[in-house]
Amino acid sequence: MVNAILSRGRVSWLAAACLFVTNAGPAKAVDEIQVYNGSIAEIGQLTIQQHLNYVALGSKTPPFAGGIPSNRSLNGTPEFAYGVTDWWEVGLYLPFSIQDQRFYSDAFKVRSLFVSPNADKRNFFYGINFELSHETPAFAQTRWGMEIRPIIGVRNAGYELIVNPIVDIGFGQSGEATFTPAARVARRLTDDLSFGVEYYSDLGRIGSFDTLSNQQHTMFAVTDFKVNEVGVNFGIGYGLTPASDRWVVKAIIGYALPVEGGGRTGGDAPGAALKNPLAHANQSSLRTVPRP
Repeated sequence: MVNAILSRGRVSWLAAACLFVTNAGPAKAVDEIQVYNGSIAEIGQLTIQQHLNYVALGSKTPPFAGGIPSNRSLNGTPEFAYGVTDWWEVGLYLPFSIQDQRFYSDAFKVRSLFVSPNADKRNFFYGINFELSHETPAFAQTRWGMEIRPIIGVRNAGYELIVNPIVDIGFGQSGEATFTPAARVARRLTDDLSFGVEYYSDLGRIGSFDTLSNQQHTMFAVTDFKVNEVGVNFGIGYGLTPASDRWVVKAIIGYALPVEGGGRTGGDAPGAALKNPLAHANQSSLRTVPRP
């Protein structure tokens, strides 16, 4: 009887261990690692960005059956955006991943970004981005999803603080709503150079967050600069929890096509043509008020 009890105990322990591993939620590589700051294209202007990130050391376990492990994957997306008004921008993404010399397409995403008018010139700015995605089986367990990304920020001529409290929603039987907040603090050194820290996380399903060890928390050291009219955001990230990818390198390269009678979004900002910081901040001090 004792042996039977011990045997049942081993089975129960093994089942619990398997359940823990199943729920551990290994890190999933993403195509866009960016904090939105409220900058948008000018009216009638087209901007082009290339997002890229390489997971140098990440999870070797697929996030779900049939999914792609993040370890040693190159992920990215071309992004095309168009300024409709001074407070509305629309965009199209074509996400992809490359792993083991194989190319995976993640179909497409479309977005609609609303911001306070001329947000890049304000000390306090805000907005919200709605993004609808059609995904393929290698990237998600649901075919359709949505991202809701509020934008709240403050900035002056030298500093900025931005928060994106993001909610991701998957539609369908396997879908759920998760909380994935991101934030950025940056210091502008010159018109064409800034340094900062960006934070990205995935806390899990809203209403039942994962335990800390199963959450994803990643800190990036970032720099923004310009090469002629091309804006660049470059960063190196370190995962702080077991479920996070340990080392990630990211880059965003952006260009804003000229507009007749106008200029380029972001003017002389370090990340011009990116949704990026400190673009036209005036010389007044940073307001102590509640940010794209």
